[in-house]
Amino acid sequence: MSSSAALLQPDASGSRLTSRGDLTGFFMQLAADIGADSYMLVAIVHDQDRNDARIVSSNWIFDAIELIGKRLIANLALGPLTVAPGVRPKPLVAAHAPDAGALLTGEEARLLDVLGHAEIYSLRLNVGRQRLFVLFSAGEAGRIDLTALMKAQLKCCYALSSIPQLIAAASMQDPLSDRERECLFWVSEGKTTDEVAVILGVSSNTVNSYITHAIQKFAASNRAMAIATAIRSGII
Repeated sequence: MSSSAALLQPDASGSRLTSRGDLTGFFMQLAADIGADSYMLVAIVHDQDRNDARIVSSNWIFDAIELIGKRLIANLALGPLTVAPGVRPKPLVAAHAPDAGALLTGEEARLLDVLGHAEIYSLRLNVGRQRLFVLFSAGEAGRIDLTALMKAQLKCCYALSSIPQLIAAASMQDPLSDRERECLFWVSEGKTTDEVAVILGVSSNTVNSYITHAIQKFAASNRAMAIATAIRSGII
C-alpha cells in the first residue's frame, strides 16, 4: 500500500469515542504521536455579524485561553494558513509573525510564544455540516512531525464523523440569544410565525430573522432540524 493510500485508511479509534473524556484522550494521544504539546478542537459558529469560536475540547491552560481570547482563536482557525485534509500544512511561527499582520499582532504573537505556543498548525476538519478546526501547537518550532500531522488530520475527520451528536452537543453550549431561543420554543409548540410575532411583540420578519440565525448556529438545514437539535441539547 502506498503512503498516500495508508493515510486514507479509516481509524478504528472513532468507534470508541462515546464521551467528552474519550474525546480528550483521543486528542491527547494524537498530540503525543505528532510531537505537539497542545491541541484545541474548535467549532466556528456564525453569530450575527461575526464568527464565534466555541472550544469543544482542549488542553490549553485556562489563563492562556482567557488572555488570547475567542476572537484570536477564531482568526487562527479561519486564517490563511489553515489547510484542508491532504494539503501540506504550514506553521504559524510566533517569533516570525509580522508586527501588524492581518492574522495577529506582534503583541499577540509574543503572548502565544510566552504561553508555550511557539508553533501552531491549524487544520480544517471535514465533518458533515459542522465547521470544525483543530489547532496543534508546540513550545518549540520544528518539533511537530508533518507527515504524522497529515495522518492525524485524517484520523480526526474519520473519528469525529462517527460522533456528530457528541460534537454538536459539546460545541453548542446554548449558542442562542434569548430571543432566538424564545422563537424556537414557540415554533416547537406549534405556533406560526405571525403568532410568535404577536406573543413577543415584534414583526414577523424579525421572528424569521431570529429563527434563521438559530438555524445557522446549529448548522441545521431547516426549522425542524434546529428545533430537534435544541431539544436534544436541552436548550429549549
